[in-house]
Amino acid sequence: MRRILKRGAAATALALSFVGGNEGLKTEAYLDIVGVPTVCFGETRGVNLGDSYTPAQCRAMFAGRLAEFEAGLDRLIADPVETRIPDRTYVAILDWAYNVGLGAAGRSTLIRKLNAGDLRGACNELPRWRFAGGKGVRGLAIRRNKARQLCHEGLDGVPAGAPFRWSGA
Repeated sequence: MRRILKRGAAATALALSFVGGNEGLKTEAYLDIVGVPTVCFGETRGVNLGDSYTPAQCRAMFAGRLAEFEAGLDRLIADPVETRIPDRTYVAILDWAYNVGLGAAGRSTLIRKLNAGDLRGACNELPRWRFAGGKGVRGLAIRRNKARQLCHEGLDGVPAGAPFRWSGA
């Protein structure tokens, strides 16, 4: 497996699984909940309705974009030292940033709390991000609760290589 995250193979595998699983794979372009053309694992850049990709093309595109989001997230974090933010916490925040975009992430209370050293407070901000187009979305609420759980698991000492098991909605 090609390593995406600077953090290592276990964090990379978790990020690919967690973010990719949350996004879901769709090889044919479609309009997302707010009407943006989207394909593969939530890719919106340069997508037109009618575009289609193979699963292998989608995986390659996703790996590249995830690496871009990691670099962008690291620019937003005041001190992105790998040991400061546990892998599971980082992956949960990466999932959120990948979904909401780096612009929204950069203006967020979540990043402000993270940069102030309040990692638990940052984790607790995740469920607030359950809206799309000004409306609450059940799927986003579920996704954010999963991310919050993963975020707290990182803070509670769950080893990076341990499988993620979500326990509810």
